[in-house]
Amino acid sequence: QVQLVESGGGLVQAGGSLRLSCAASGRTLSSYTMGWFRQGPGKEREFVAAIRSSTDSTSYTDSVKGRFTVSRDNTKKMVYLQMNSLKPEDTALYFCAGVEKYFRQVFDTQQYAYWGQGTQVTVSS
Repeated sequence: QVQLVESGGGLVQAGGSLRLSCAASGRTLSSYTMGWFRQGPGKEREFVAAIRSSTDSTSYTDSVKGRFTVSRDNTKKMVYLQMNSLKPEDTALYFCAGVEKYFRQVFDTQQYAYWGQGTQVTVSS
């Protein structure tokens, strides 16, 4: 069993930056594909970014490319989402998710076995 705990959310002005962290308990993180998702008010949960197991290849949704960076520190069992040039439309509850496998369709929420409780990001205009 893996537990995921997000932190680092908060209120920031447009153009500002935040770094989200996801702490994982349990087994070796390197074998897990880790994803970040978000859910805005009245919206469905959507894919933001992911870093795949073993290869550390990354994927991003188009709206955050060039602004967000996903990374991991396997020794600390941490996953990060650096968010720069934040926009009001980035306002959402951000979730960390994980699954112990490599796969390409990292945007698919159904592929992930473990989810955190989320951390709120609010971007003011």
